[in-house]
This record gives sequence, C-alpha cells and structure tokens, in this order.
Amino acid sequence: MNVANLLTRAGRSSAERPAIAVGADQYATYGTLANRVASLAHALGRRVGLAPGARVALLMKNCPAYVEVLFACWHGGFIAVPVNAKLAPPEFDFILGHAGARVCFVTTDLAEVVAKLKPGLDNLAAIVCVDDAEYATLFSGDTMPAASREPGDTAWLFYTSGTTGRPKGAMLSHRNLLAMTLSYFADVDQIAADDCILHPAPMSHGSGMYILPHVAAAAKQVIPASGGFDPGEIFDLISVHRGAAFFAAPTMVHRLVDFGGAGAADTGNLKTIVYGGGPMYVEDCKRAMALFGNKLAQIYGQGESPMTITALSKARHAETDHPRYDARLASVGVPHSVVEVAVADAEDNPLPPGETGEILVRGDAVMAGYWRNPKATNETLRGGWLHTGDMGVFDGDGFLTLKDRSKDLIISGGSNIYPREVEEVLLRHSAVAEVSVVGLRDREWGEIVVAFVVGKEGEKIETGDLDALCTRELARFKRPKQYRFIDALPKNNYGKVLKTELRLHFAKPEDERS
Repeated sequence: MNVANLLTRAGRSSAERPAIAVGADQYATYGTLANRVASLAHALGRRVGLAPGARVALLMKNCPAYVEVLFACWHGGFIAVPVNAKLAPPEFDFILGHAGARVCFVTTDLAEVVAKLKPGLDNLAAIVCVDDAEYATLFSGDTMPAASREPGDTAWLFYTSGTTGRPKGAMLSHRNLLAMTLSYFADVDQIAADDCILHPAPMSHGSGMYILPHVAAAAKQVIPASGGFDPGEIFDLISVHRGAAFFAAPTMVHRLVDFGGAGAADTGNLKTIVYGGGPMYVEDCKRAMALFGNKLAQIYGQGESPMTITALSKARHAETDHPRYDARLASVGVPHSVVEVAVADAEDNPLPPGETGEILVRGDAVMAGYWRNPKATNETLRGGWLHTGDMGVFDGDGFLTLKDRSKDLIISGGSNIYPREVEEVLLRHSAVAEVSVVGLRDREWGEIVVAFVVGKEGEKIETGDLDALCTRELARFKRPKQYRFIDALPKNNYGKVLKTELRLHFAKPEDERS
C-alpha cells in the first residue's frame, strides 16, 4: 500500500489531463508529472543515496515542485517532512534535526537560511533548491516503479505548531493518508476530473494533504503565482479555472469576504471552500454564504488525525429551514466515516449527548504516534484513543460542537465558561471585527472573563454597548468583567489566535509590557 500509486494510476489513465498549473498557465500533465516523480525518486535513491524510510524535508513556499517532491518521497519509499515556510530559523533547525532529515528541498527565499543551519545538522547530506539548475538534473536519469510499502509505514511526518512547547512529529502512515483521501469523497466533497484545487494556504499542512484526493480524481492542482494567499489573485484564479475548490483558514475567508472587489467578482467557477483550522463564527459563516452561496464545507481535524475528525457538508450548510440551523452552523458537523469520535470525562468515560468533555478519536486516520517521543505518544494515545485536548459536546443528532481547548476553559466562581460562547455574542456587534476571550487570575473569583476586542476601522465601540449585548444574550456569570481594546489579535503562522500570549502579555498593565 503506497499512496504514490494514486499518481501512477492517474499518469496512466489520464496522461493528457492537466495535473498542475501555475496561475493560469499549465505546468504539467498527469503523464508528465508521473514520469518526473518516478525519475526524481530514482535519483534520490541512486544518486543521493537515500534508503527507504529516509526523511526528506520540504521547506518551500507553495510551488509546482512541491507536488513533485512530495510524491517522489512516497514513490521512493521515503518519508516526507513538510515544514511550514513561515517558521523561524530556530524552529527549522529543531525540526530538521529531530526528524533526522537527509535531504532538504528549498525554494530560493529559504536556501540561505537552511545553508546556515546545515553545519549543525549532522544528518543533513544535501540541500536542493528547486529553483536552481541542480534540481533539473535530477530528472535526467532513469525511472523506477513505486516502492512497496506496508500500510503502517510512515509516509508524512507532520510537525505540530508547538505553541505549548517543542513541536511533535505526528507519524502519518500510508493507511492514514489513504483513509483521509477516501473520507474526503465520502464526507467533504465530490471531485470530478475537470475540477481543480487552488493552493493559497500552505502546502505543508491542510492544503497539501488535499493534493491526495485531487490526484486520486486526476483533477488539477493550481498554484497561485504569488505562492501564497492574496484575495485579488484568488478571485482572478476562480474566474479562470472551473470547478475550483480550496482549503482556507477562517481568517482567509474573512479577508475574501472583506475584499473590496468581492461583490463584483465572478465566482461562477467556485465549487467549494473547505474551511477549518480555527473557529468560524456563525455570523462570519453567514456573511460568506451571502457572498458565495452554498459553497462552504467545514472540517475539523488535527495533525494527529489529518483533516479527519468531523465534517459539516455543503448540504448541511444549506439546511436553513432546520429548527436548529444556527446551532448546527456553530458545530463542526458529524464524525468522518473512517473514525469513531467520543466525548469523555477526565477518566475517559464516555459522556452522553449534552455533556461537555474531551474529544477522543480512533480509527484508520489516527497517527501511529509521535516521532522519537514515546512519552507523548503513550499519553496522547492512551487506551487506544487519540486525546485531542479539545473540549466538545455532542447534541442528540450527533453534531459535535467545540467548546475550546481544555487549557482555554475559564473557571470563575466554580462555574465553567467556554470562551467561544462569549465570542459568538460579541461578534454580533456591528463594529467588532475580531474578539478573543480569555480567563485571567482573580483573588476572589479564581478567574475572571476578559474580552480582547479589535474594532472595525473607523468605528467606535462603547463598552456599555458590549455590556448591554452580553446582558441580553448571556448568563450573568459568563459576561466579561473587563474589555481590552487592541489593534490586532496575536496569531501564529497558521492564523490561530495565541490566547497564551493574550494572557501573559496583553493582560499586564501597559507599563509592564515589553
């Protein structure tokens, strides 16, 4: 079982179909791509000396070579280690060293950074810049058949963001990636051969994982010429490429909706926006649907169960006449077909619908463990379940609603308060652009609720108006005791709000901040 066989099959059965485009221009057909991948895999084995199981790092911005290198890793039996190109050099250094990467593929913008790290990385034998002539020479030799791999063999080392410590490398097997691929068709969206996926989000993460189902359907991969996310460029690409889908963090969806030319843009070719990776509030979701129509699907997953825990399909988004429509829109949908999902108490006992606990997952999409970290593996996979660290609650119909990370739960006066519930209410104020709610230590209450609010440009927000809104919509104990108005919420490279930073830095008096 080797996920590279998805490309081998497409290269034979759909050889003339476009496989990769850069902007509006075709880069390769499936026949060409399959041949280049087989050549590159052969070169990595014979000329570079990699053995099956060797780790190959991809430290690149989005580009067509990303697809080639990723599939060449699997074709040759190697382990791909995609790394977020927006990380800092010390983070690159840790991941490359911890993974024991033998080769690192880079784009020009990162070549010098990695070259400076190489003397301290004993395992790193070669750095290959995909923009240089050296890369082209790797395609000049023989090809090879896809290596034989066992279902449980590691295919992708997915390094977590490391917001609470060192990143951990989730070992994703060929079985995991194939389960994710098949679950996309069953639970997220259908793909026709003349559809395409745009890649404005990093291919080192969710967007790159969705390469697989689109290769399985012999659909086209479209790389923005910028290599990243620009709202105007995305609207232009949608006007060119039919059946366009893409993965987006909620912050990207916000920027598309707020883009000045969004109302006049031609979005007839847009098929699906799959959003995930952070909370999409109900009001924001409705705004996006008002602009794009019924084109939104939601997924909830983690690196440890890639893109595959629950999904809220386009059909569910369209059920506006359902009596619990808003509650379902606030949920993350129902479990994927390839996993079992439970909500459990602190002793891992399953909880009934309506009770909040930690979300646990098991099934063919769940990782084997963390690379070189047995302690974290044993803790996270205890009892045969992936312990996500997320808090959630099932309703009676099987829809899961997230209640924040367990570490973000606020306990005030002995009562549990989930920040997202408060955030949802505050976002109904017309002048609020973003908000994040955290708990701060308090001698009397244990913690108090504090709301950090970002206002829309040019609009004034009165604390009294926010108080009045919360008084109408929330129980007294849930209402913020304080409001802090800031210019922007601190976020990591994936667009997730750093609540820890809000608690530790922004919560201090101004004269104590550094």
